[in-house]
Amino acid sequence: MKIGLQLGYWGAGPPEGTAEIVDAAEERGFDSVFAAESWGSDAFTPLSWWGSRTSRVRLGTSVAQLSARSPASCAMHALTLDHLSGGRCVLGLGVSGPQVVEGWYGAPFAKPLARTREYVAVVRQVLAREAPVRAAGPHHPLPYDGPGSTGLGKPLKPITHPLRADLPIWLGAEGPRNVAQTAEIADGWIAVYFSPKVAGTYADWLAEGFARPGARRTREEFEVAAGAQVVVTDDPAAERARLKPSLALYIGGMGAPGMNFHAELFRRMGYPDAVEDISRLFAAGERDRATAAVPDELVDDIAIIGDAEHVRSRVAEWERAGVDTLLVGCRDPEQVATISSALHLGSAADNEQALRG
Repeated sequence: MKIGLQLGYWGAGPPEGTAEIVDAAEERGFDSVFAAESWGSDAFTPLSWWGSRTSRVRLGTSVAQLSARSPASCAMHALTLDHLSGGRCVLGLGVSGPQVVEGWYGAPFAKPLARTREYVAVVRQVLAREAPVRAAGPHHPLPYDGPGSTGLGKPLKPITHPLRADLPIWLGAEGPRNVAQTAEIADGWIAVYFSPKVAGTYADWLAEGFARPGARRTREEFEVAAGAQVVVTDDPAAERARLKPSLALYIGGMGAPGMNFHAELFRRMGYPDAVEDISRLFAAGERDRATAAVPDELVDDIAIIGDAEHVRSRVAEWERAGVDTLLVGCRDPEQVATISSALHLGSAADNEQALRG
């Protein structure tokens, strides 16, 4: 299994010490560095800025939101980063949710699967650079000929020749139809809140997509990346408590009533009653009680917390469950070193020094 560093998205300002964390990930054997976006910082600029310090790790978006840019614009971002990094870009895409899409980007959320399929097809046309880009729409028509059109739009090929026509496109997906479509049209899947206990269900959804006529990849050619908090510690209870406020936010506050994809995911995982309690308390403004309602077992399902032996065992379990790349968040270079040592990613000398220090 490959280990990647998940930088996430910013809060009120740029997080301190990120450059040193990225340096440590490169030095300690991490395979990749990923950045996210929500409605503040973007995903591409941090990868360009901090990725310029690296020479080996892959640089990925997890995820770039479809409504943030047109597909042609997104392809421009990806091909630029790919050139600057020497072919290390991974383009992770996702639809986000209706609150962000309609509230922040001012675009309709309807038909997310169809929009994703069209978006990916346009990006691939740009990267292939075989002909001027054309798309029938209806979501991303090129050239545009709808209301307000001058009728002067011209199909274009990118001026810059993309470094790789097959630059990998991964999709963030949670529901059964979205995951199946991901297996059909993408090169990889970014799983949010993955748990080995539901790996069989995910495998079935993926298999449906791989079996479709014209599917782009086989399972052997496809990469499953899962985000997880990995903490090597002798005090797992404290680490669970640190993660619960974020989980309460995603379960209770990152969606609308009746349309919260994260909440639905945890229902499928076996926590319908907890999801109901967390959602009700969060909606009532009782965030502390919502946090307290997050079960320890739920945290342990989606995070890997414990001593080095336990972490190694759980990571192996996730690998057996079908995860090819584990994306982990790290607070500082020391956590990078500790994870690297526990999983034997770096050199023997580096691992021994980290365990001593």
